Amino acid sequence: MQRVKLIHNPTAGDEAHSKEALMEEIRVAGFDCRYASTKVKGWKEIEEDTELIAIAGGDGTVRKVVRQVLKQKALAKNLLLGVLPLGTANNIGKTFNVSSDTGKTIQSWKEAKIKKVDIGLVENVPDVSFFLEGFGFGLFPYLMKTMKEKAEVYDSPEEELKGALKVLHNILLSYKPRYCKLEIDGTDHSGMFYMVEVMNIRSIGPNMVLAPLADPGDGELEVVLVPEANKEKFAEFLLHKLTEGEDAYQFHTLKGKNISIRWDGTRIHADDKMLKLPKETDVRITVKEGALQFIVPADEPANG
Repeated sequence: MQRVKLIHNPTAGDEAHSKEALMEEIRVAGFDCRYASTKVKGWKEIEEDTELIAIAGGDGTVRKVVRQVLKQKALAKNLLLGVLPLGTANNIGKTFNVSSDTGKTIQSWKEAKIKKVDIGLVENVPDVSFFLEGFGFGLFPYLMKTMKEKAEVYDSPEEELKGALKVLHNILLSYKPRYCKLEIDGTDHSGMFYMVEVMNIRSIGPNMVLAPLADPGDGELEVVLVPEANKEKFAEFLLHKLTEGEDAYQFHTLKGKNISIRWDGTRIHADDKMLKLPKETDVRITVKEGALQFIVPADEPANG
């Protein structure tokens, strides 16, 4: 019997995703289960005999757990991570084609496959050493800042995602492009940009699929650029996604393993963490291949 530790954000999801309901679903699937709430001190302790961590929450909860796993290097080599997506965007769960039906997902673990997943390593940024989803400059940090300041209550996750897209569109209309000194694997790609996003998965923020071919296990990162000349195209993309719900704009995307960035600004984000840097800070990003092991559905697409 596989020993599962359920790490749960009890404020995510609804009554169908309570501690008792989730633990019962795990036990019914034939697993031995321990429980920890991210709202209770001590949740970071991972017992040595744990074989699988079930992460029940949104993308932020996944990042918190991954951070703890990475601190225990010996444990990280063999530990499996399973996502039970209960958040608003659930970009990580969607990357792995994980069902929002937690009972179905837990049952699928018995025949699932293991996917080795890379992380991006970050140098010269205080309090941030890695990212799992994306790291970027420009529009997205301002979107995060504005959404936090508004603190608006939405009726549903879908309405919140639409609200974020509207805010991002409004920011774009007044945002001035910035110069970015950008080097990818030794080649210069510097220029004026509205956004530079280094991505490990397909989507970030309000389910924006900026890198549809991204594979978080291929040993490379996707660098998504929105240059000064593409303001109108990006605005059209946002409006199209708001009205049609699908992506229509193909972004200028490069792949790389070693990325150097100096952004003419101060705001950045690493996954859902927003911070400020001194202006003209040189940031270096590299890839740590196969740093994590996720358990994913057997029919998960080849490109992750």
